[in-house]
Amino acid sequence: MVRGPKSGNGTQSPVYYLGSTGLGPPRPRPPALGEADPPASDPMAFEPDPRTDEGWGGAGGRWLLWPLRVLLWAALLIIAFRGVTAIVFSHSSASPAVGTGSATPRSGQFPVALAEAYAAEFGRVYLNFNPQDQGLREQQLAEFVPASIAAAQPDLGWNGAGQLSLQSEQVAGIAVQGPQHAVVTLLALVNGQLMELGVPVAASGGAVVVDGDPAWLPAPAPIAPPSPAPGRSDLAAQSQLMNELPAFFQAYANGDSAALNRFLAPGVRMTGLAGTVAFDSIAGLHVPPGGTTRQITVSVIWQLLSQGVPSGAKLQVTYSMSVVQQSGVKWYVNEISASIEAVGAQ
Repeated sequence: MVRGPKSGNGTQSPVYYLGSTGLGPPRPRPPALGEADPPASDPMAFEPDPRTDEGWGGAGGRWLLWPLRVLLWAALLIIAFRGVTAIVFSHSSASPAVGTGSATPRSGQFPVALAEAYAAEFGRVYLNFNPQDQGLREQQLAEFVPASIAAAQPDLGWNGAGQLSLQSEQVAGIAVQGPQHAVVTLLALVNGQLMELGVPVAASGGAVVVDGDPAWLPAPAPIAPPSPAPGRSDLAAQSQLMNELPAFFQAYANGDSAALNRFLAPGVRMTGLAGTVAFDSIAGLHVPPGGTTRQITVSVIWQLLSQGVPSGAKLQVTYSMSVVQQSGVKWYVNEISASIEAVGAQ
């Protein structure tokens, strides 16, 4: 650094001049006479940014700020909405927990399955009685009926004499008569006779009770089904099948897969009766006219076996069979099932 010239009093000024060292801007040349004075150049003077005169030009990507904010808020709102809906729907669609108790029906609906099962259990007690077990029967019946009925009629109408024995029972139907009442019908075999029993059942809040005396009803009446007019049988095909079917039914009775496969159409699989019966004879055969595929009806007599030995008992059954003829000679079995038609001896 260089000190400036001496002052008037002979001392050197303490001011440092940067221009002489090349560290500051050069000092301006004094203007010549007659030259216009240039504008003052003050390094501390504020000069406006020329960009502000033209407005903001979007430099630096600041124009993306507001669209990005909008997108961010939209994404947050979508995520929040989907999270809330997922929680709501997961609760509404969740399966009910499996418990040890019976399922409670929806409000206003009669519990059909529960009432049927309850009536069936009641019928097993009600349709069995003898004087030796009267006290036990009364205790068991008291579990199904209101206390007032159990006290007034502990035997539910039985006079304490005779015997009744239930061989089998199942639910035949139910007639719902409102949200709390229904009649369950049981089909039962009692003392060797078929009958029906109507059981009145009341239900409320998942609880059920037999709220009245049961009704003894007749068994369903048999009907006489319409007998179709016997169709004409193809005697030639019938003769062929009468020669081939005995060997098939022998293999079918034994359940021998290798033997059965010789009589089955390609691709058909069959297991047979596994030696529970033995073939005796064909009692009847009907073969309707047609092409190479026929739906025939066959009545077969089986010998019933006891430990693999014929017991002497025989049983006639009827089958519906689909058979197909190949090469115009041999018939093969496509299917065998129960028949809705009976065929007599031909």
